[in-house]
Amino acid sequence: MLMVTLPGCGNGDAMESFGGPTMGSTYSIKYVRHAGLADAEQVRSEVEAILGEVDRQMSTYRSDSDIERFNALPANRCQTMPAPVLELIRVGEQLSEQSEGAYDLTVEPLMNLWGFGPQGREEKVPSPAALAETRQRVGYRHLRIEGDQLCKDAAVEVDFNSIAAGYAVDTIAARLEAMGIHDYLAEATGELKASGKKLDGSPWRIALEEPRDDQQVAERIISVDGYGVSTSGDYRNYFQQDGRRYSHTFDARSGAPVLHNLASVTVIHPSALMADGLSTLLLILGPEAAWDYAEKHDIGAFFVIRADTGFVTRTSQAFERLSGGKTD
Repeated sequence: MLMVTLPGCGNGDAMESFGGPTMGSTYSIKYVRHAGLADAEQVRSEVEAILGEVDRQMSTYRSDSDIERFNALPANRCQTMPAPVLELIRVGEQLSEQSEGAYDLTVEPLMNLWGFGPQGREEKVPSPAALAETRQRVGYRHLRIEGDQLCKDAAVEVDFNSIAAGYAVDTIAARLEAMGIHDYLAEATGELKASGKKLDGSPWRIALEEPRDDQQVAERIISVDGYGVSTSGDYRNYFQQDGRRYSHTFDARSGAPVLHNLASVTVIHPSALMADGLSTLLLILGPEAAWDYAEKHDIGAFFVIRADTGFVTRTSQAFERLSGGKTD
């Protein structure tokens, strides 16, 4: 849901770029290689090691990942977890508390029930009885951390899809910085972080898509330096039944997809992890509550809202400040 504008040409130092598949989507890295810095193959090896570790720890699409082994456990069990998994559980709890339970990492059973999750069978509105039964297995308060173990007192299942890619991007960015690379754009599954300048000395420019499922159209272009950027939208993964549109964005309080007219939210934040989670949180809340939340917490957010005549946009004060103002 984010399109990256290509860097311009320059003299002297080289522009390196590479990418590949990851997390059911793709990743891409672009960086300026100054004299004495690692070449693309060395950097690729480091990046793919990070992505491989994230997949082994957090993927809900492989049964041997750490989180899926935990998800398979019955109630009242614990499992030793790597530190990054516990870090993301804590972030998820923070976002859940701040959204009064709207955002929740344990919605995977609901997503499967509605046909959106890794174990989903058919996209359809479930029966009230099935929904009531599944909601018994949802709720972040059923999770707790004891030392290096993650425990649950109900048969909940954790889904990191709303924050894992952001975490991966932050981890990649930190590794690039440690390797002496300070001019880069790192992206995974659409979540990204940019730092420094392109080869020609101009800023990294990010195109934010209009929320359409038929073609890619840039809604706005922003300059980014030192920030993560994430867009969450309801326009790519949805189904329709009885004239109503159901997206893959769930409000854990109702156990159902959101039905408001907020089509997408882009968040800019120093942490790609937090940008990732907050864009989902704001999309769940809807246009008015999300706006209030962003202003209260000084979050850089760009909202695209469905209207009778098309789309209307709204930006928080922090978004204008962090993105350097309007550049399109």
